[in-house]
Amino acid sequence: MTTSLIIRPATAQDVSVIRELIEGLADYERLRHECVATDALLTQALFGPRPYAEVLIAEWEGAVAGFALFFHNFSTFLARPGIYLEDLFVRPAFRGKGIGKALLVRLAALAVERDCGRLEWSVLDWNVDAIGFYEKLGARPQDEWTVYRVTGDALSQLATGGPET
Repeated sequence: MTTSLIIRPATAQDVSVIRELIEGLADYERLRHECVATDALLTQALFGPRPYAEVLIAEWEGAVAGFALFFHNFSTFLARPGIYLEDLFVRPAFRGKGIGKALLVRLAALAVERDCGRLEWSVLDWNVDAIGFYEKLGARPQDEWTVYRVTGDALSQLATGGPET
């Protein structure tokens, strides 16, 4: 039986389409104003001398339908690596075909192959469709944790000793 879906690791030749998918996700998440990714930055980060993340590309009948961008993290309590899914996006025209689930299944398989202790990600609290989808797959929210972030000027200031407290 043949399938219309192929999931494959991205190559450097996919950088432009990866950027387009990131921009599509940024539009969907209402965060396009924060998206400054360029082909050059992505090439360096994903395929440079020290790759920081990996990408799976989903193709439906030969067309790029979506992607998953992920990287390894580490659990000190488990003393094992994990996979952190930074972005999962399926283009609107390809939704409802099982592509998002197939990307997560492939990531879970990679986590098992790589002896990871967990697969985790964040979801915007207003994205009830995604939350329902993830919970149907067995994912559970980690409500006891709050994500903190330092960026821009605050990051630069912290790097030089931080503000006086």
